[in-house]
Amino acid sequence: MKHKLLLLVCLLITGTSLMAQSTYQWKTASAGGYTYKYVTNDPTKSRFYTLKNEFTVVLSPNPKEPIIEFRLAVRAGSNTDPRTATGLAHYLEHLLFKGTDKFGTMDFVKEKPLLDKIDALYEQYHETTDPAKRKEIYAQIDKTSGEASNYAIANEYDKMMKAIGGQSTNAHTWYEETVYNEDFPSNATDQFLALQAERFRNPIFRIFHTELEAVYEEKNRGLDNDGWKVNEQTGALLFPTHNYGQQTTIGTVEHLKNPSLLEIRKYYNKYYVPNNMVIALAGDLNPDEMIKKVDKAFAYMKAKPFELYNPAPEKPLTQVQKIDIYGPSAESVRMSYRGYAQNTTQSMLLDLISSILSNGKAGLLDINLNKQQKVLSSSAGYQQMKDYGIFTLIAQPKQGQSLEEAQKLLLQQLDILKKGDFDESLIKATVANSKLGLLEAFDKNSFRVESVTNEFILNRAENWDKSLNALDAMAKITKKQVIDFANQFFKDNYVIAFKHKGEDKSIQKVEKPVITPVNTNAGETSEFTKNLLAMQVKPIAPKFLDYKKDLNFGKAGIADVIAVQNKDNSIFNLTYRFDIGAWNYRLQPYAASYLAFLSTDKYTAEEISKQFYNIACSYSFNVSNEVASINISGLQENFDQAVSLVEHIFANCKPNEQALTELKSRILKSRENNKLNKASILSGLTTYAQYGASNPFNYTLSNEEIKNITSDQLVYILHNINNYKHTITYYGPQTLAAFTASISKLHNLPKEFTPEAPAKKFSYAAENGNQVYFADYDMVQSEIRWVRNGGPYNQAWAPKINLFNSYFGGGMGSVVFQTIRESKALAYSTFAVFSSPDKKEKNYTMVAYVGSQADKMNDAVKGMNELLNTLPRTDKAFDASRYNALNAIETSRITKNDIIGAYFSDKKLGFDHDSRMDVYQGLKPLTFGDIKTFHENNVANKAYNYCIVASEKNVKMEDLQKFGTVTKLSLEQIFGY
Repeated sequence: MKHKLLLLVCLLITGTSLMAQSTYQWKTASAGGYTYKYVTNDPTKSRFYTLKNEFTVVLSPNPKEPIIEFRLAVRAGSNTDPRTATGLAHYLEHLLFKGTDKFGTMDFVKEKPLLDKIDALYEQYHETTDPAKRKEIYAQIDKTSGEASNYAIANEYDKMMKAIGGQSTNAHTWYEETVYNEDFPSNATDQFLALQAERFRNPIFRIFHTELEAVYEEKNRGLDNDGWKVNEQTGALLFPTHNYGQQTTIGTVEHLKNPSLLEIRKYYNKYYVPNNMVIALAGDLNPDEMIKKVDKAFAYMKAKPFELYNPAPEKPLTQVQKIDIYGPSAESVRMSYRGYAQNTTQSMLLDLISSILSNGKAGLLDINLNKQQKVLSSSAGYQQMKDYGIFTLIAQPKQGQSLEEAQKLLLQQLDILKKGDFDESLIKATVANSKLGLLEAFDKNSFRVESVTNEFILNRAENWDKSLNALDAMAKITKKQVIDFANQFFKDNYVIAFKHKGEDKSIQKVEKPVITPVNTNAGETSEFTKNLLAMQVKPIAPKFLDYKKDLNFGKAGIADVIAVQNKDNSIFNLTYRFDIGAWNYRLQPYAASYLAFLSTDKYTAEEISKQFYNIACSYSFNVSNEVASINISGLQENFDQAVSLVEHIFANCKPNEQALTELKSRILKSRENNKLNKASILSGLTTYAQYGASNPFNYTLSNEEIKNITSDQLVYILHNINNYKHTITYYGPQTLAAFTASISKLHNLPKEFTPEAPAKKFSYAAENGNQVYFADYDMVQSEIRWVRNGGPYNQAWAPKINLFNSYFGGGMGSVVFQTIRESKALAYSTFAVFSSPDKKEKNYTMVAYVGSQADKMNDAVKGMNELLNTLPRTDKAFDASRYNALNAIETSRITKNDIIGAYFSDKKLGFDHDSRMDVYQGLKPLTFGDIKTFHENNVANKAYNYCIVASEKNVKMEDLQKFGTVTKLSLEQIFGY
């Protein structure tokens, strides 16, 4: 399943209009020969059209950059899968990337009989239970698929999207939705619509058995994910009748092994109809012109009657249901309650209650559990679907705490809520913070299309007015209503999931079938693609930054000031940026963590959190290896109050011995949990391979050193941080003069800065032949990462690296993805890139990755090594990669606070100007020969470090020894503690 973006409706429900007490009403208007609906005072200015074939189209103009975001959504997902064929909607989502009878094929007339034969073979396979006969049928499927692939052009869709400038091809399937997302340059609108219209006209399910294997890999990745297991088992108890709990999006192992292409086709014909679909476009568009083009492109679609999933109502839950889940990751406890249908008062109340309990600053869990360090972490949230929602409370136990004790603490917070022991101002504060969130979010085209798409899934967008008005409705909710509802809702009617660390003996992985690599015909092009790419496109000129003009430089005392004026709204972002970090002062990250629990001579730690939440402002002290920053953001009207409060905190925070004792305990517990996280383990292996035993990943305090930290050490760092040299950056409504005058009064600076301690230096490991660094982890899959140091930074290489990554291994249309996944079906996820450093003093790194079933590891390593040593040549793919790289720069617009970030990034690499200028000019003359030479000199036939995380039960040591000299690393060697 393609990654499911988090539901954005929650921000809408807890959000605000950009104008206080606005009236949101549906209105009807006409323009350009089309009638549309809109909601008054809608900050997105969205127009809702219904075409003659009942296709819903939503257009939201936002011409700040020459890019358009696109979503096409179908109101059908795993809920509408046949009970005997779960995972079918998700299969279909994958197949909508395979082309039609016009593209994705060199000769459909010759290809079709073979595809029909494959369909028939899969039906036989589906109906056959005898293992020997199934194996025989699958061998025929494999053979016929290979023959059919002689006429197929794999991933031609992705190549076209790349060629017209698309940067984010993806899709996802969920309970009641399948959503396809893209972005594209606004000058490629005609090409893009022609491609999308053709894509959904007559999809052909080709190259199926290798894509099926990719889904198998995805299932196995889910089996290795303890969070997925908690979700599935919790859902099954919350929804004993509804498909939210009875059918998973990915499907069961049994159903995955027995697909039916005919059933998938039936599903497509039934649900992919215009009266069940929406197109949402936001960005650089003229609605009057765009609707005509969309209408013309999709007019061929015909509305059909259909029935969506209409389940019987769930019976009330009347008891606590407990589940125990085992796996290698950290322990946690999750309490889940079944919520209500979308757009109900009850769901609004649950959403509000989730913020009263947990908002990151002043919620009951934030103040009573997190701030007091009674658990390692805790949170609450409400997830809304169409028919029901799920309210969750989550906690990770601290050192020496049982899951039952953590659960008891969560229940105590619910008791406090029911008794009304919270300030009614929390409701108003939630409104104010949501106002700030939406002020920023609605500026993003991706948020706009996600929001209206989600509305369509939930209620065909009929309640867009109510969603925009939800904040005003929420602001009218009283404390008494919250208390009454909480007492009625939170009873012994929940599912409690205890996630234990231990072996899961119930895992049933999807075994790999025998698959012969198919032909991808990467160098071929269909007539449809030739015609599409031949369409005339008006060029878009790039817009580069001029740091001398786009930035305002000044002084506040002895500190440098860099400012960009915000002329759009009243939001400000202020940063004190220090060029010191954990490599200068190893205690600095711990001081930053300690700060959150400290009081001052005026305010308790809890009062400080509440003050920031009440004025809709935030602050943080962040420490990385080489940089530290104090960040303050919010509404300009509260600027003085927020900055003054931060200055007071750093100057007057007081030691808290109990808080430090708890913090140390939490750090030690977090360290234990880190050792249970396979992603952290792989990251540590990678850094070990780059630098050796002494490296940035394990450069940290020992557990004994953690225990010996004193409050005086940490408070000294906090009291004196502003004495170190720092740059003040500001993005906000004030002019430079007004800002420097304000900040000079508020920010206390010394007469001269304190010299900083020298930073820890790390040396890159010397090449010593192929090495294998192995870490044992209880998992179904194997994670393999190739790593080698690529030499010192060279500014002149930037264009070549940009193009090499695009062509070789940086996306779905790349050589690596085409070969490893599309042709050989060796992995669900794979990439390979020549990674550039963030500072000119650092080295490049060549990194490749494959996540595959453990029993396919040897084949995966062989496949990647072939590509690392020999660069396949496909001229059309190379041309598309170069066009895409150029187009990405031409359509990129760095604005607002990002200008400041770009300036610092370029400065670290030695640029005194926008580095994109050099890349853009350098890309134009590059040929395939240049990229091939780069590959030969820097990638091919080199010694590599193989970083492998897998279970010793599933991989053989003799296989690892074939890759290189094997070193099995302990977790202490990897993590440094």
